[in-house]
Amino acid sequence: MHSLELLLDPASDAAVRDEWRVLSAAGLPSQGDHAGTSNAPHVTLVARPGLDPDADPRLLPLSAALPLPAELGGLSLFGAPPRGLVLVRPVVVTSELLALHARVHESLGGAGDVPHTTPGRWTPHVTLASRLTPDQVARALVALAEADAPASRPVVLSRLRRWDPSTKTIVPLGPGPRRTEQPDDAGR
Repeated sequence: MHSLELLLDPASDAAVRDEWRVLSAAGLPSQGDHAGTSNAPHVTLVARPGLDPDADPRLLPLSAALPLPAELGGLSLFGAPPRGLVLVRPVVVTSELLALHARVHESLGGAGDVPHTTPGRWTPHVTLASRLTPDQVARALVALAEADAPASRPVVLSRLRRWDPSTKTIVPLGPGPRRTEQPDDAGR
């Protein structure tokens, strides 16, 4: 699935990666288990079967809204057994974040978004772990509590990028120089 994502600033990124490490150290699935260079804590703005790279110039000016302060809320779950549960930290929605989301969708036009990324149904979050069983969820909650993971966490959303799974590349969309990063051979 192609996506547009908001990345966290270095301090916020490190805090989420610490939670990934806690889960891994407890022998649980974790987003930190993915070794690909594209794997980073992020908030998905749009996910669709395809994103036209010709839209990049329309998206670049939207990065002027960044950095954007935000807050990650308490732990939450998506999904259902037997496929597996997804442990996330939801993003507390602000008018600024909703406005950025709407501008991104206006710039892209079209349809075909994954439902939880469409305006009015968007569920912004940062994923901690996927494909958990109910028992693993209970163990994850204990591990994070024992590591003194905060109930909520202030973060900064600092950069916009486009993920292209067909070429396994990430394209930064500002601020900073625009360049396509090397293919990610390890997957996401």
